Amino acid sequence: MVNQVKTPEERLQELGIELAKPREAVGNYVSCVRTGNLIFTSGQGVDQYHGKLGEDLTVEDGYAACRQSMINLLSVLKTELGDLSKVKRIVKILGMVNSTPDFTQQPKVMNGASDLLVDVFGERGKHARSAVGMAQLPNNTAIEIEMVVEFSE
Repeated sequence: MVNQVKTPEERLQELGIELAKPREAVGNYVSCVRTGNLIFTSGQGVDQYHGKLGEDLTVEDGYAACRQSMINLLSVLKTELGDLSKVKRIVKILGMVNSTPDFTQQPKVMNGASDLLVDVFGERGKHARSAVGMAQLPNNTAIEIEMVVEFSE
């Protein structure tokens, strides 16, 4: 039996994930910028999780928030590229975690985004990453993630 490689869209469907239309920018910026063969996204937070990790939210809540933020980012990529198979490599993600001063589990929280990228893109989803704690994020969102993606036409 031949093992067929699945497209990112097929993997999303298997995972039960449906990409929605990306949120509109709420200021004088765009959701992503394409330059050469790279896409730089604006940060994406989440509507479902608010508060600080280590006070209002658990590591598990943060993991789920990061997963949802990455789904939002994949919606931006899908809109920009039309086909997620054009993603050659997830280069880097930066995760900002709204957390208390003594919370040190930001990397575990960010695994929600990283795990999803590898589930969807396989080896192409492995990336460099920063996971940092922040004193506050806009609208008291739990997390915000931005990414750099290499693509091919």
